[in-house]
Order: sequence, then structure tokens, then C-alpha cells
Amino acid sequence: MITYENLHDTLSFYSIDCRQSYYISSGKPIFEFPKAPFRMDYYALCICTAGEINIEIDRQKYKVDVHSFLMAAPSTIVKFGKTSDDFTMKLLFFDKNFLIKNISNPFIIEKMNLFSKGSYSIVKTTVKNSSLLQNLLDDLEKKSKKEGKFTEEIIRTIIFHLLLETAEIMEHQNTANPAKEEGKKDLYLKFSKLIRENINRERTVQFYADQLHVSNKYLIEIIKKASGKTPHEVIDEALLKEAFVMLGNPDITISEVAFELQFNSASAFGRFFKKHTALSPSEYRMKENIQS
Repeated sequence: MITYENLHDTLSFYSIDCRQSYYISSGKPIFEFPKAPFRMDYYALCICTAGEINIEIDRQKYKVDVHSFLMAAPSTIVKFGKTSDDFTMKLLFFDKNFLIKNISNPFIIEKMNLFSKGSYSIVKTTVKNSSLLQNLLDDLEKKSKKEGKFTEEIIRTIIFHLLLETAEIMEHQNTANPAKEEGKKDLYLKFSKLIRENINRERTVQFYADQLHVSNKYLIEIIKKASGKTPHEVIDEALLKEAFVMLGNPDITISEVAFELQFNSASAFGRFFKKHTALSPSEYRMKENIQS
């Protein structure tokens, strides 16, 4: 199986030894990134402070420039591309459980509507908004360097403030998307979490409806309203995401990928993959120059 890239492993690529549950960067120039796509096991907020970068997120390509920010949740697959010579960014990474420690609602972050594209958002904002977020990151970095009895709680509080300000910016820039009813939104968040936990084993709508104690019909109605997609389409997207991650590892054969994803055969997996990408798994690997 392909494991998630945790915070420590990601930072070790840059020779940063981070033993905390969070990491804050002041915006130093970055000249090298991991060449292969990787799947994050943490939350990330990245603000471009100068220049631009080409980036691929969950197979979608973007160009991010100054005063744009990326907000990403665990399970997001990221691949960095070319940057301009003057590219700089400020960023915050924090582990899944760091922010929700002592908080009863496990979906507190998701409820802020920070992830308009499923597990991430890319937003071009104003100089004023960008400066607001950057100042909070600067304050966060200063506080993180101090050792005190309540340092961790102070860090957690500033991160909450930062996320709420980010959510507020996104709310103003996306007024066309009204907030969903709380109960129905909770169901969608639970459905999404269940898929992430079970996608390698379970892909029937009935399984997820049973786990959520609702009927198939009701689940289809709620997921369609929340995402514009059917539960089956959401499940297929998650399965395809797993396939991309596994195919990106040249040490795993296509037959092994098919087995891990519970397909009856490599040919059945190939038909599924080609249906959604117009490429066979081997053609995809050839196109991406993924060789063992």
C-alpha cells in the first residue's frame, strides 16, 4: 500500500527536522520541490508572496501567483511544477488532530467551507486580504519560537483565527454559493470521511448508506445537493485518486494496483481507469514517464 506523506517526511525533503504537530515558514525562496506527486496527511495553507508557481492538485493544473493562496486538507495529492525566479511563499502545515484537540466536533475545520473543490481551494484575493493572512502567519511564527506553559494553546488559537479569517475571505468571494443546511452538511462530511477510510475495500452506495443509517435514496439526494454529484460518482473519484497515487509508484505493478483496489482483475481495473481518463494504466505510466 502507498502511505500518506506525513508532516515530518515532507519537511525532511528540505532538510528541516520538525518534531512538532505544526510548521510555519516565513517565506524564504524555495528552489527545489519533490518531483513526484505526494499525498498529504496534514492541513496546509500556502500564500504566494512573490512570483508564481505551476502546481497540479488532484490531477488539476493551476498557476498560482502573488496574493493567491492554497488551502488543502489531508488526502490532497500535490505535484509541484516550475516556479519563477522570484517565487516566494509563506505557509502553515498542521497535523489533522492538532487543531481539534479538546474540541468535540471533529468536522470543525470542514464546516468553515475552506475546501470548495473537495479537499482544497485556490483563491486569488486582494492585497489587503493577503497582507492580513501574512501578518497572522508572521505572528504565528514569532509565537512558535517562544517556550511557555501555554505556547501550544496560543498557537492553536492563532491558527483558528487564521482559518476563520481565510473562511471569511472565501465567503465574501463566493457569495453565489449559499451555506447548506447543517444536518445535511454533516451527513456529506461523514460520507466523505467514510469514503477516505474505506475506499480500498468498499465502493457500493449501499455500504455507505448503511454506515450512515440512511436509505440509498436519501443519501443520493443529500450528496447530489451538497456536491452536484451522485454518491457513485464521488466514490469513483476517490477510487481514481487512489489509482493515480499507486500508479505513481514504479515499484508497484499494475496487477498489484488492481489487487489493492479490490478489482477482480487487472483488465477490470484497466477498463475502469480508461473509462475515466481515456488512457490505460500502462499508457498513463508511459505518458508520465513512470518506470520501474
